[in-house]
Amino acid sequence: MRNDRAIDRNQGGGVSKTKIVREKIWGRLKDVALPDSRFHLNFAEVIPDFAGSAAATDRLVAEPFYTAGGYAFITPDNCLVDLRRRMLLAGKSMVVSTYGIYRGFRLLEPAMVPKGQELFAAWLDGLEHFGRPITLAEVASRGRFDFMVTGASAVSLDGVRFGKGHGFFDLEWGMFTDVGIVDEATPVAAVVHDVQVVEDKLFPSPTDILVDVIATPTRLIHVERRAQRPRGIKWDLLDPDQIANTPPLQELQKIRGEARG
Repeated sequence: MRNDRAIDRNQGGGVSKTKIVREKIWGRLKDVALPDSRFHLNFAEVIPDFAGSAAATDRLVAEPFYTAGGYAFITPDNCLVDLRRRMLLAGKSMVVSTYGIYRGFRLLEPAMVPKGQELFAAWLDGLEHFGRPITLAEVASRGRFDFMVTGASAVSLDGVRFGKGHGFFDLEWGMFTDVGIVDEATPVAAVVHDVQVVEDKLFPSPTDILVDVIATPTRLIHVERRAQRPRGIKWDLLDPDQIANTPPLQELQKIRGEARG
């Protein structure tokens, strides 16, 4: 499910504004991004860590929703390594998606991680080592997420966030709304570098998740919500291959089929 496709329809076709903005941001991001061990600076494949991400995390963890929350969904983006580490140290549990959601989700809880190994566990290889697979049904059975945090390729001041162009966060949100564990009241935050904040007004597509908070190394931005968040999976926007390669989507189809039966 591609964000670009939906946004193009809203803007009358032509060259995707999302694509233009994303590539412009990527040009700036190269100056502050930290290379990934596998994808280097290929921003079409990875949302990187960046200089100052710890300062951005400082701002985020001071928010009331973080302080009060104990269980969250955190995307696997490199810029969130320090957040995942701090969550483990603070006794907070999390669900993290695997790369491309190809192997679904993993659960990581503080009790799974030996003392002193929190940083390793916060890396994706460490998550694979210490965390365990968790089905969508089990995620649903654990109850609501207290908050969600994602990285981004770019995010506008009015809360429109887009990633690498694959729509993974949209899919995750759709699945979680479908099983009733996130909704309009769920705090959603983005952690980005200042160069990733777009001053231009962007128009959300029907599948865009507007964020409530943007944390950067120099500021914390609270976004006034101006549109309802989408609900459920937009199955008509998915390619059959994407469904076939995403186990939680197949599981959701089975869950919905059993519910109708």
